[in-house]
Amino acid sequence: MTRKPLKRLPPDFSKLAQETIAVRAGTRRSAEFNEHSEALFLTSSYCFNSAAEAEHGFTNAEDGFIYSRFTNPTVSMFQDRLAALEGGEACIATASGMAAILSVAMAHLQAGDHVVCSRSVFGATIQLFSTILGRFGITTTYVDVRDSKAWKAATQPNTRLFYLETPSNPLTELADIAAIAKIAKQVKALFVVDNCFCTPALQQPLKLGADVVIHSATKYLDGQGRVLGGAIVGDKAFIMGKVFPYVRTAGPTLSAFNAWIFLKGLETLDLRMKQQSSNALALAKWLEKQPAIAQVFHPGLQSHPQYALARRQQKAGGAIVSFVLKGGKKAAFRLIDQTRLCSITANLGDTRTTITHPATTTHGRISPAARKTAGISDGLVRVAVGLENVDDLIADFKQALYKKT
Repeated sequence: MTRKPLKRLPPDFSKLAQETIAVRAGTRRSAEFNEHSEALFLTSSYCFNSAAEAEHGFTNAEDGFIYSRFTNPTVSMFQDRLAALEGGEACIATASGMAAILSVAMAHLQAGDHVVCSRSVFGATIQLFSTILGRFGITTTYVDVRDSKAWKAATQPNTRLFYLETPSNPLTELADIAAIAKIAKQVKALFVVDNCFCTPALQQPLKLGADVVIHSATKYLDGQGRVLGGAIVGDKAFIMGKVFPYVRTAGPTLSAFNAWIFLKGLETLDLRMKQQSSNALALAKWLEKQPAIAQVFHPGLQSHPQYALARRQQKAGGAIVSFVLKGGKKAAFRLIDQTRLCSITANLGDTRTTITHPATTTHGRISPAARKTAGISDGLVRVAVGLENVDDLIADFKQALYKKT
């Protein structure tokens, strides 16, 4: 008598911790090999057993795999895992973080619509809303991310989208997600939060009332500066009903290889974010004591204006530390050039500490007036703290600050 193979029940991820979800959620195994690690499916298309099966596949593309421009098993595993981590129903991955923002805008907005956006966002995001979308009759009003009342005051009858980053880039300003979510619901605007700096390891905007979460997966989700990618997480109606059709047609596609890298990155996300946040706070506390520094920005510092809010909606302060040097651009450039451990690059989220001068890099394309309004001074330096020994990092900054030339 032949026994039927035992069919094991899958875990209930709704009852499991983030660390477990980051390692286990979304995994699919092929029937033939039942591989343990996630497989890398490098294929442009998929075969069908019959013409009728192909017809069904193309008609119901969201349910299977027909063409890797919009459906791929490796990409789907990454999407499912990130959705589980963020507490969302569905996720669509894209070729970059900017492609994710554009996909949301194209899926949701049309000519004549109005956007309320934080002025404290990535420079390319401002360029996208003001320059590119503006050419198609979509207008944007920029407000202070910290002032919840300003969001209500900026709304118009045609406001369809609220967009912000929290913590912001590079000053780590915080938005009260729950308060702004209530306003967005009152005016019936889609509320989108860029969760790049915190990741779901430190913050879950959907649980605080946001409708959609955006990621530049290039940053902390990868964690080692290897590949580009983006992601959009939300409820199934919006993600699969609006975003998926746009991505299927326009093709801002995440490659299977990049998705596989992100899957490996997610496995260590919680560990990395905890340690990098701890390192960043230690560095920030040391910088605060230095006479050459005018101001330090990090949500974990008690001197941060929104310290209480950070404690309420984040598990830790994150890995970004920004500070203003007395002496402006000249002093900032001197410090950056004299560091030895830090990589001079505008990217962030790496295991290796990176350092940049926002006014001439990430925010260099926006006007001087806009930079001034956003608080991006010439003396501002942004550090994305990595996994090096924090005592080594502090020693490097000490010699860079005080080395005589």
